Amino acid sequence: MVKGFRQIAVLTVISRVLGFVRDMAFAYFLGAGRLFGAWAIAFKIPNLARRLFGEGAAAASFIPVYSEELHHRPDTAKKLACTVVTVVTVILACIVLAGEAIIWLYYSFVSKDPDTNLMLNLAGIMLPYMILICVVAILAGILQTHRHFATPAAAPSVLNIFIIGSLCFSGWIIAIEPDKQVFVVAIAVIIAGVFQLAMQFIPLRKIGIGIRPAWQVRSEAFKKILILMGPMILGLTATQLNTLADDIIAWLFSVSDAKGETFSFFDRVIQYPLPAGAVSHLYYSQRLYQFPLGVLGISLATAIFPVMSSDAAKGDTTALSKTISKGLRGAIFIALPATAGLILIRTILVQWAFQRGQFQPSDTPLTATVLLFYSLGLCGYFLQQIVTRAFYSLQDSKAPAKTAALAVGINVILNLTLIWVLGTGGLALSTAICSYLQVGLLLFALRKRFDGTILNGFGKTFIKTIIATVIMYAVGLLILKVLPDGEINLLSGAIKLTLIVISCSAAYIITAKMIKTQMLSLLFSKKHS
Repeated sequence: MVKGFRQIAVLTVISRVLGFVRDMAFAYFLGAGRLFGAWAIAFKIPNLARRLFGEGAAAASFIPVYSEELHHRPDTAKKLACTVVTVVTVILACIVLAGEAIIWLYYSFVSKDPDTNLMLNLAGIMLPYMILICVVAILAGILQTHRHFATPAAAPSVLNIFIIGSLCFSGWIIAIEPDKQVFVVAIAVIIAGVFQLAMQFIPLRKIGIGIRPAWQVRSEAFKKILILMGPMILGLTATQLNTLADDIIAWLFSVSDAKGETFSFFDRVIQYPLPAGAVSHLYYSQRLYQFPLGVLGISLATAIFPVMSSDAAKGDTTALSKTISKGLRGAIFIALPATAGLILIRTILVQWAFQRGQFQPSDTPLTATVLLFYSLGLCGYFLQQIVTRAFYSLQDSKAPAKTAALAVGINVILNLTLIWVLGTGGLALSTAICSYLQVGLLLFALRKRFDGTILNGFGKTFIKTIIATVIMYAVGLLILKVLPDGEINLLSGAIKLTLIVISCSAAYIITAKMIKTQMLSLLFSKKHS
């Protein structure tokens, strides 16, 4: 597990750094206004499918059943893999065709808002990416079950490279207007998907798995995947569904040139509660808090999931309980300092990353405030990844689905309430609150199932992590006071952030070592367990 976590984390760091450069390019060329808001929502539609299938339903339902087949019936495992890939491709192709028809009908006969029309056009171009990236996710699940993590973890870098290249090419080399530039980027997303798919076949061939069309949908193994998959679509993606709800509400309740500053409700004129560019502020802040979540949280969950599935397939509840416990303690050990760090450097980080070109100085405090509220939920997002996969390793998808449905419903209610008090930050805070709600309910259920053993050592790890995090935060505050104030540019911002991150990381690791925190093994142990 440790080896897999490190391998995924290193490759994810590369991908996230490229993603950071991608978002800096977005901020420079497209800014934080209506244009980028339309692109962000349009891309979120196929990207949500990636979350559902890549970090969600298809892979999460497939890996435990595929692990079980490999353990008991290796010959049928390959047929199962081919069937799942074929069925997912056919189903998603039908969904994409239906989606394109709906977009065309709405664009042609209903929509009159130019901003909405732009978003629909971009969504129509990028919708086929849903098929490509979801098949990539299934193939990645096969490779991860065989303990091959490198290629799946490297695939997201391809998308980032293509988007960065398309932005720079269209903005600097052929110098087209931003209104046309977004369409070049949308096409680049589709091309990137083809490359991402192609690169998975090389390691598959090395482990002796050839993907061919198959339709053995009546096998017991496939039926089991199908039964698990439906509830998992909701269960593992509560945070993603909540962030999508955030974006849609931000789009509907924000000021714009097309809508004006007020709307009528039962003959009353009401001021829109959110500023122009609210969708963009959400997107940029999401990208920043998702950096540690993707590099560390999802890497940990991805590495631990095949181990949990293998323990469950063998019926070894003692080993499974210990694996879940280690995952929970590891999540807290990583998430708490990441939360404190993001809160500490949020304004400098936004300034350094985005404040140039079309991204205005007035956008910085708005984005930093949203980042603050998203950061408060980071521990919840980390733990979500572990506890939901713990249920899925047991081939139980009902509990995560029920808690996710509750969390999504409460999130929408909180969204529509908090935007009038906290503005765009209220959308982020409601998502953070709901992550803890789902985690609390699932931990309660897991604790009953394992007689409380999954929380062995959790309190001790939590207290030690709090101590190390407080010392780390104090060091960070001291560094901020010592460093000179001034305008943040690429060089000065990079130097300041590097000094803070290195100092805080050293303080955290040294403190954790002094108080003998066992979770340091995730970073430094030489045992490849």
